[in-house]
Amino acid sequence: MSKDNIKKIVLAYSGGLDTSIIIPWLKENYNNPEIIAVAGNVGQCDELDGLEEKALATGASKLIVADLIDEMVDEIIIPSLKMNAKYETYLLGTAFARPVIGKKLAEIALAEGADAIAHGATGKGNDQVRFELAIKRFAPDMKIIAPWREWDIKSRDEEIDYAEAHGIPLKFTRETSYSKDKNLWHLSHEGLDLEDPSNEPDLDKPGFLEMGVSPYAAPDEPTYVTIDFEAGAPVALNGEKMKASKIIEKLNVIGGANGIGIIDIVENRLVGMKDRGVYETPGGTILYFAHQQLEMITVDRDTLHVKQKLAVDYADLIYNGKWYSPLQEALTAFANESNKFVTGSVKLKLYKGNIIPAGMTSPYSLYSENLVTFGESDYDQGQAAGFINLWGLPIKVQAMREQGKL
Repeated sequence: MSKDNIKKIVLAYSGGLDTSIIIPWLKENYNNPEIIAVAGNVGQCDELDGLEEKALATGASKLIVADLIDEMVDEIIIPSLKMNAKYETYLLGTAFARPVIGKKLAEIALAEGADAIAHGATGKGNDQVRFELAIKRFAPDMKIIAPWREWDIKSRDEEIDYAEAHGIPLKFTRETSYSKDKNLWHLSHEGLDLEDPSNEPDLDKPGFLEMGVSPYAAPDEPTYVTIDFEAGAPVALNGEKMKASKIIEKLNVIGGANGIGIIDIVENRLVGMKDRGVYETPGGTILYFAHQQLEMITVDRDTLHVKQKLAVDYADLIYNGKWYSPLQEALTAFANESNKFVTGSVKLKLYKGNIIPAGMTSPYSLYSENLVTFGESDYDQGQAAGFINLWGLPIKVQAMREQGKL
């Protein structure tokens, strides 16, 4: 499809630097098409404030805000929590949100009769893959426009130049223009001084952290939290029943105040380069820790060990944009099945960036104090001799061969 034939474009719109300048750029370079801006509400809170006014002022015909919080949490985050999926040490914050946003973009584009979908992901990153694989799953014939792969702009500084030349207001200066992505689960920070791994991030710099404080600024007294799970999913916080997204929201506040969930990593991007970022994931870090605690007493050894292996594949799948795939459905079925007895309560102590176990209980616990005690128990320790003889028989036979005794 030629540029002149593209009359209507649906744009993934956040109001950040990239998407703010994409609206006028599309109008200038695609024969003045109608631009429908779509913002996926994935829990970025005040970032949605004033978004409609800004979108319309820069040339969009309208803004559609789609509430995707519970879909993201219930359909992607909870299964990932059950699998304890981490990409390297990254808790997949941005990767959790992109599939549901991409799916919604496709649905809206089809409903609006759009000719193309545009996004602001760069040609260097992972998000271009995540958006576009989701779009291909739900609108396989839709044209996709990625301005970063087309335009002559080479840097964020040049983006700021373009914004200033077009009178587009920005909420930051060149000195504070970190590339950030925020949703209910996390906030990422990339760029500027963080591009040099030898630089220590200044966690206490005003305005840097947004979801909490650094461990250095956390209270001198610990905070206790109790989380209840049913079949691997969180269902209550400190005895109060609530939906999972609300639990994450409240744990973000509690964890953030205690400096929980801040990591500084260099990760391996899908496109082949290494990337340095600082991530804030306070509530998610607490949930992952609590869930793993409960699994220790409720999941049998063989299932737990296989799940630990599959967690790597599950995290890779999410990170690499293949959420809407047969493999995801199969692995999610395993996550659900392996968590059917992960029910109970976990108590944790939060202190200056640390999470300390403070006790756990489950009606399905496999832990038997009677069996494991150093005191008197019903277990017949003499039975171990026969087990060891059989278990070690191959080793014994090998030794006999080497000694010429076979």
